[in-house]
Amino acid sequence: MYNIILASTSPRRKEILNNFEIPFKVKGSEIEEKMDDREMPEQIAMSLAFQKAIDVANKCNYEDIIIAADTIVVKDEVLGKPKNYEDAFKMLKALQNNIHFVITGFSIIQLSTNKKIVCYEKTKVKMKALDDEMIKKYINTGEVWDKAGAYAVQGKGAAIVEWIEGDYFNVVGLPISKLQNNLKKYFDIDLF
Repeated sequence: MYNIILASTSPRRKEILNNFEIPFKVKGSEIEEKMDDREMPEQIAMSLAFQKAIDVANKCNYEDIIIAADTIVVKDEVLGKPKNYEDAFKMLKALQNNIHFVITGFSIIQLSTNKKIVCYEKTKVKMKALDDEMIKKYINTGEVWDKAGAYAVQGKGAAIVEWIEGDYFNVVGLPISKLQNNLKKYFDIDLF
C-alpha cells in the first residue's frame, strides 16, 4: 500500500490539498534550490519540482506517490524568493504596474512503477501601481519572505494585485486542477 506524500512544507500547498478528501503526509525536500539562467523559466520550475520529488522519494517507501512543486515569478528575469529587504523591494518595484507570469512546475513520481510526471502551469498577473511607501508597508507585513516574487496573492498581497488571468491556485503555489488531471490519468487517483 502506498502513501501520498506532499514534498513541500508550504502551508499554502498543504491547505490546498486539505480541501480534498485524500489522506496525505508532508515531507519537505532538502535540496538547495539552484536556477540555471540558461534554461527557459518553465524548465527551471519543472526541474526544481522534479529534484524535490526525487529527493523525497529516496527517503520514502518505494510504493509511495510523491507530489512536489516549485513556483517562480517571471518579469524580464526569473524572480525567486527574496534574500533580504532590498531584494524584496527591488522585486516589488519591478512588478508594480506591470504584467508578470507565475509558473509552477510540479512533479508526481512513484518509484515502484517508474512513473515520473513533470508538468507546469502558467498564469498571467497584473500588479497595481505602487509607490515606494506602499511597497515598504507591504514588505513590513512580513508576508514577502519565502514567496516567489515577494508577494502572496492569498494574503495581504491580494490588495496589490490588479487582476489574474488563468489559474488562481497556481499563483498560490499548487495548480490543483492540472494536478488532479494528472493524478487521475497516470495514477488513477481522484481527489474527490
